Amino acid sequence: MGNNAARSIVLDILIEVFEKDRLSHLAIRDALKNNKIESRSDRAFIKRLAEGTIERLIELDYIIDIFSKVKVNKQKPVIRNILRMSVYQIKYMDSVPDSAVCNEAVKLASKRGFYNLKGFVNGVLRSILRNPEKIIVPEDNLSIVYSMPQWIIDLWIDEYGKERTISMLESSQKEKRTCIRRNISIISEDDFEKALIEEKIQFEKSLLCDYVYYIKGASGIGDINAFRKGYFQVQDISSVMVGLAANVKKDMICIDVCAAPGGKTMHIADLLDGTGRVYSRDISEEKVKLIEENIVRAGFKNVETLVFDAAKTDESMVGKCDLVICDLPCSGLGVMAGKSDIKYKTTYQDILDLAKIQKNILLTAKKYLKKNGCLIFSTCTVNKIENDDNAEWIKETLGLEPYSLEKIIPCGNTYPTARKGYIQIFPGDDMDGFFVSAFKNM
Repeated sequence: MGNNAARSIVLDILIEVFEKDRLSHLAIRDALKNNKIESRSDRAFIKRLAEGTIERLIELDYIIDIFSKVKVNKQKPVIRNILRMSVYQIKYMDSVPDSAVCNEAVKLASKRGFYNLKGFVNGVLRSILRNPEKIIVPEDNLSIVYSMPQWIIDLWIDEYGKERTISMLESSQKEKRTCIRRNISIISEDDFEKALIEEKIQFEKSLLCDYVYYIKGASGIGDINAFRKGYFQVQDISSVMVGLAANVKKDMICIDVCAAPGGKTMHIADLLDGTGRVYSRDISEEKVKLIEENIVRAGFKNVETLVFDAAKTDESMVGKCDLVICDLPCSGLGVMAGKSDIKYKTTYQDILDLAKIQKNILLTAKKYLKKNGCLIFSTCTVNKIENDDNAEWIKETLGLEPYSLEKIIPCGNTYPTARKGYIQIFPGDDMDGFFVSAFKNM
């Protein structure tokens, strides 16, 4: 694939994400699939350029605005996104010659019907190359330095202090390794590792859980035979903590009320080892299809799926469950290392609205618990409004009793709140930001 063709695909991705409000991981996935990108180097270039441009948006726009008479928000969508991806290449992709960046940007503008603006594109980029000393970012302007909306920074500083905030900001820009969880009921550790070695997949076992691994060396997860055979599930170690916190016992009846794409459902089913039942649900056919694809791939027979709104009561399940998993819709600010556009699409009002939705779902989910049944409430965010406040609400309003996670999750004693029934995992050290809390219906 030629360089201009690859950049054209990236431009389409950026327009989908920034101009049409598409989720970045879906836009990238579909672009690679629809354009039939098979070459590992082409896939890597497209992903690196698209993800990097999205991640560094605020900084890139700041730089463009220094050199352009027409500010970014006044430019044509095609032009501003060509400039964004070009500035990212100049600043962060040393393997790409600066002259090639400028030439390809001009060609791309012409091919997209903006022949009259190719001089503008060329002028802005050449000016940046000639005058790099003009790019001065104040070190104390964390929003530009880390390309993070200021309101998120203010919120985190207020809740966790500046040191923790900077740590989370730094983590959001680090490349994350792919984390997977071996299906322990399907394949042994030795056979699994042999399968990865045969496919030349490099792996490193997690220090926190012996069936969780970090891998690299594959062009895509779907290309790995071990994945197609259902030997493993892509799942971050912080998400795995949900299944561990559930303290699963054989023959349990479980319901996962917001299950897509199915990682936690699969983990619970795996821990049940062919016993019990997992009722796995989500709000749309599209989401439930994702769950079903994972179930079929792994061959689990103890999972039943259904399209169902978690905020509505399923009377047939009331009082029948030993375990209820509530990994609820949230702002997602703990997983920005993999989905960096989240930070641009979320507002503080969204967080307040989500907290209300979470309470409505929890109110319904509690009805499904048997006496002494357990409820796990989790999110992939780091905001106290969605996490700590809701955990306290569960205890006070729903009357559920938190139980200690200190001895049932890895390194439980390192989390000061584990004894109180919840932990806040902050993004970093190859882990997503995640909140996990555990309650019993006494």
